[in-house]
Amino acid sequence: MLKETVFKSFDSKEQLEQQLAERIAVGLQEAIDNRGKASLVVSGGSTPLGLFEKLSRKVLDWSEVFVTLADERWVDSASADSNEHLVRQHLLQHHAASAKFRGLKNMFATAAAGVAMTTEQLANIPRPFDVVVLGMGNDGHTCSWFPCAPAAELQHALTTDALLCAMHPQTAPHARITLSRHAVLGSRQIYLHLVGQQKLDVYHRALAADDIMEMPVRAVLSQHKIPVDVYWAA
Repeated sequence: MLKETVFKSFDSKEQLEQQLAERIAVGLQEAIDNRGKASLVVSGGSTPLGLFEKLSRKVLDWSEVFVTLADERWVDSASADSNEHLVRQHLLQHHAASAKFRGLKNMFATAAAGVAMTTEQLANIPRPFDVVVLGMGNDGHTCSWFPCAPAAELQHALTTDALLCAMHPQTAPHARITLSRHAVLGSRQIYLHLVGQQKLDVYHRALAADDIMEMPVRAVLSQHKIPVDVYWAA
């Protein structure tokens, strides 16, 4: 059965975060109840920090939850630019402190060299992913699928059956490692978390055309196999 994208708007960022944290917690606990463990994929940046804080206080069997990232900058995990750093500070605390976290950055000098090891490190995370939380940039990127990346790299990320890819955006800082489209769509539920009028405008622009290379978030929005719920607040 085809899944239609569900759009939900909220009067405030805080209300969105409360509702989305509850939905994620319920989804994770249902996965644990049904299959014994659960997997959560989250994104970095400033938008999800309040969500992380609220989610970390939800009571569920966090020791059975595996957490990883949709993408990561190839920087030290202690760097302020590291998504892992944000997750450790804002999500892996309170009740969520017992979750099993698997980062994407490793000791290799480049993202391309590190892909194989990170793929091995994610091998025990339950798949399909139970919950994936994505963001979106003003250029229409999600994960690290940047329209400004070399076309061959972006095409690879959107078509490969591999779990992870290296990405070198030309106008965004740092090399990246990112889940592929195949990996993201190997999930049970996707949430797209957006805040602000500008993001809403970008979202509508993404819906208005089909070119995935121009706005890679369309790779998620244009499919109807995996449910996508869009949560937006002004």
